[in-house]
Formats: sequence, structure tokens, C-alpha cells
Amino acid sequence: MSPTDTQPQIHCDGLVRIYKRKGVEVVALQGLDLRVEPGELVAIVGASGSGKSTLLNILSGLDAPSAGRAVVAGHDLLAMGRAERRQYRLRTCGFVWQRSGDNLVPYLSAAENVALPQRLGGRSRSERSQRTGELLDQLGIADVADERPDALTGGQQQRLAVAVALANGPQVLFCDEPTGDLDTAESQEVYAALQQVNETHGTTVVIVTHDPTVTAEVRRTVAIRDGRTSSETLRRRAGEGEHHVAEEYAVLDRAGRLQLPHDFVAALGLQHRVRLELVDDHIQIWPEDPR
Repeated sequence: MSPTDTQPQIHCDGLVRIYKRKGVEVVALQGLDLRVEPGELVAIVGASGSGKSTLLNILSGLDAPSAGRAVVAGHDLLAMGRAERRQYRLRTCGFVWQRSGDNLVPYLSAAENVALPQRLGGRSRSERSQRTGELLDQLGIADVADERPDALTGGQQQRLAVAVALANGPQVLFCDEPTGDLDTAESQEVYAALQQVNETHGTTVVIVTHDPTVTAEVRRTVAIRDGRTSSETLRRRAGEGEHHVAEEYAVLDRAGRLQLPHDFVAALGLQHRVRLELVDDHIQIWPEDPR
């Protein structure tokens, strides 16, 4: 069965978000389309102001779009009531934010932090104990189970945050700049943990970041520019071994629009209008003839 025959885990169609600030309308998302299949490990990248944080807030249930459609794991985010939204955030989706203070309760131990959402989810004490032990072990932090967050390194704190986010077995894990405050070595630890979560649990993982180097850590990277998906980079294994090849693709929306990469536009001096020509199995794009 091809990917288009399955129901996507995340489906955004013509997503629009307009904010009003001091009487001025700011369009953060301009008809964004996105499809993420079950079990994918995806990074969403973009410069500040591109719309990626707005998208994450909508997908995480913290915000609602002004128009369009957004469905995550069968939940229509526009139609959800308060009770469904609470259950959605407790059971369907997990969240890892950049700052440890947003992920962890400082006066609880690592094990108690992981047990807390399970308690809220109604699991018994024995179930909580077993699940907590399994997650701490899988993420390589079982040896700090009795320590409080301030006694852990930055990398350990974020791996603990991943364990907390996975406590109730969510279908989707959203990560907002999860390595933004970490050094290179700690960042590698966190990315390895997210890859393990994706492969071991089959959890769909979406990482939102401004760091373009994350492309090397995931199989698919979606770039957002000016409130729309502009391009995707797919990594595939080349031959035997660990060698991978990354290929960038422009994204074609429902109206047939695409955004050309900035370096392509600059290299050819493209402005205002371009000339298109259909040739056999491809399209050629030419600068406007100045004559």
C-alpha cells in the first residue's frame, strides 16, 4: 500500500492563522499544507517568523487556526471541545519543549516526573512503576531515577522530558527546539533518544527547530517559509553501510504553486515574472526576456 492510500497521522490542509496585534493583522500561516504518515520521524525547519512555532501550537492543541483543516491521529483540532482537548493532550500527543522548566516538575525525582502523567491518566501504581522503569532504562537514565532535575545534565534533563512525554504511550511526539540549550554532544544524545523512540515504539516524531543541521538526524525535513511549506529534504541510504544521500524537493500545493529556493532565484536573477516551458517529462523555468 502506498503512503497516499493510508490515513496520515497529521494532515493540514490550507491552514491559515491570522493574529491581530494592536489593530494590525499578522498572517502567520498562509494556506499551509502538511502530511505526516504514521511512524515518520520529521523535522520542520524555518527562520524566525516563518510560521513553524504557530504550526506547532496548533498541532499541540494550544492554538486554533483561523481557517483550513488540521487533523492529528483522527482528532479534528478545529472541532475539539474542552474535554476532548484535555484527553488529546494527555493521551494522544506528547510534548518536549526547549526549556526543562516547561517539561519537568523541579521538586519531583526523575521517576516521579515520569509517573505523574500516568497517575493523571488513571494508571495503577504497579502499572506506573513498570512503565516508568522501562522508559528510564530505554533512555539511558535509570541510574538517575531518584535524582531531581537540577542534579541532571542538560542532555539527561531532555531525555527525561522525552520519557515524561512518552509516559501515557502517545501516538505523536512533538518537540520544540529540544536541543536549543544543549551543546553538540548533548544534542546528539537527545537526537539518538528520539530516533530510538521512533524505531522502538513506532511513535510519530515531529521536531520543530531553526537548526538546519537537524536534516542529518532525520529521514525527512520540511522547510517552512512565509507561512507555507516551501521544500522537503529526503534522506535515503545509498548502497551498503551508513552512507546517506539527501535530496531536496520543492513542494507543490493544491493550486499548483511552489516556492523556488532563494539561492536558485538569486543565481538567475529571477524577478516578478518567469517564463515556463513544458519539455517532455519536466518543466523549464527561464528569467523574463528583458526585450
